Amino acid sequence: MTNPARPGWGDAWTVDDLQNLPEDDQVYEIFDGTLLVSPHADVFHGAVANRLRRILDRQAPVGVLVGQDIGVSAKRSSYFVPDLFVASESALDSGGAALDPANVLLVVEVISPSNAGRDLVLKRHEYAAVGIPLYWLVEPRKQTLTVLVSSAGGYREQAVLAVGEVYRTEQPFPLALPLADIF
Repeated sequence: MTNPARPGWGDAWTVDDLQNLPEDDQVYEIFDGTLLVSPHADVFHGAVANRLRRILDRQAPVGVLVGQDIGVSAKRSSYFVPDLFVASESALDSGGAALDPANVLLVVEVISPSNAGRDLVLKRHEYAAVGIPLYWLVEPRKQTLTVLVSSAGGYREQAVLAVGEVYRTEQPFPLALPLADIF
């Protein structure tokens, strides 16, 4: 099968190229002009993400939206699709190919063994570089939540919580998150 979206030889992939990719069982992201392809998550991964989304949805204030399946891009040559995000609802009303990171309050990645390095290293660096204030890493196998907060030069670890604990915070909004409810 040929790829109808492939840019010209030597050209970088951009956010605009994504609209020509097939709708299949792959997740397409771009890092610095290079196309990254991953299979969609398995059922357990999806269950964890959806349980967390349900908890966040219930506690989110008016004007704040918890979402999935929408990418974040600060420049045309990089584009990532977090498992969950929290943004102002007005940011989604503007349309476009991707969310502007200036409007994103939190991104969440549920770690998959097949691409853990991408979430733990690459996305951590890139999300910090574009100024997203909060980054949560949910590790289903370890049943932990790592909370990362924007700091000079990247993210600093604010907390690591395990099943049996309740994460209480005011950011991105007042929230009580019992970890046992997502695993």
